[in-house]
Amino acid sequence: MILWEIICLAFSSLKSNKLRSALTMLGISIGIFTVIGVMTAVSGVKSKIQDGLNLLGANSLQVTKFPIVNFSDPRERFGNRPNILYRDSLRFKELMSPYARVSVMTSRGGRQVFYEQEYTNPNVQFIGTDENYLTSYGYEVSAGRPLSPDDVDFARSVALIGEDIRQRLFPTREAIGESIRIDGNTFTVIGLLEAKGSSFGQSLDNRVVVPISRWFNAYGRSGRSLTINIQAASPEELDAIHEQSIGTMRLVRGLLPEDSNNFETTTNDSLIKSFDQALDTVAVGAFVISAIALLAAGVGVMNIMLVSVTERTREIGVRKSLGARKANILTQFLLEAVALSLFGGIVGVIVGVVGGNVFGQLLSANVIFPTGWAIAGMVVCSGIGITFGLYPAWKAASLDPIEALRYE
Repeated sequence: MILWEIICLAFSSLKSNKLRSALTMLGISIGIFTVIGVMTAVSGVKSKIQDGLNLLGANSLQVTKFPIVNFSDPRERFGNRPNILYRDSLRFKELMSPYARVSVMTSRGGRQVFYEQEYTNPNVQFIGTDENYLTSYGYEVSAGRPLSPDDVDFARSVALIGEDIRQRLFPTREAIGESIRIDGNTFTVIGLLEAKGSSFGQSLDNRVVVPISRWFNAYGRSGRSLTINIQAASPEELDAIHEQSIGTMRLVRGLLPEDSNNFETTTNDSLIKSFDQALDTVAVGAFVISAIALLAAGVGVMNIMLVSVTERTREIGVRKSLGARKANILTQFLLEAVALSLFGGIVGVIVGVVGGNVFGQLLSANVIFPTGWAIAGMVVCSGIGITFGLYPAWKAASLDPIEALRYE
């Protein structure tokens, strides 16, 4: 009963000073909101990356001139590397084909596709590749047929189209066998790509795939660096294929043993690691800002509690004269400080989770509730209440009842 009475007195005191209590809780809420909001968004983006990274196919790696993910200017660091030419890629494919499936591709974005009087928006990805592209990048053909080696060898004007383009140009009729135009070049549709949805807000179905030899006829080969995709037979073989690909590319490039690689290799794991490192940097920055905000909020809690002790000096004297012990007074004021911090923390967690998920949705991230961070936030709030409320509570509990009763 004594503990329950102490709790009731603590909350009664907070209710009697609503504005002051609300402003104190606001400081706690802002600090918790910052860290919870950022961690929610970061966790959602990480989950999206791990669950839906579709830049590479399964068990695959890529060989490119520039890193796929780079947060600085790649031209300054890698611009002097030689392009990966078509003859280089064919030699690489010849050497690696006995061990893994190899696909070569190049692309140009922002294209517009025409069919009779219909046309798409100028945002289509126009890809030149070979017969292994679909398997390497995890695509299926829902109708028609895929590209064949003969299509590439004879530079046939054939194309596969994504679901977005089919819906736009052929909503009510069969697309197979029809002719489409891209930049003045005519292609016959031989297959439809099965829908894959989107990744990071970018549609994976808004693309046209043609033989790379025909693509070169349209745009030329000079000044282009190709992308080579290597697909291992299983995840267990990927590391060995990765090392073999590096050695093979060095051989194709004619590099000496002391020469460093003048190309980049990327796997799904390395992509995820690069994204995670960038997100972790953001998280650390948010954590530092939140720590400063929470420190300031803790000082605010101490200040408010010291003011409360001064205002309630006579109350403390009356309670002590009626038999209240030092521990009772200490507990009451500590409870007030902890309650202020916890209420502020609850508000910060709720607003942070909602805000973080809203921001994450703008990046097409998964909706999550960061349970671990929410629990950690509440523990931190309790620690702030105890740490910054201990001195005011001790000061209140140490007041001499006679002197307290004389206080005006």
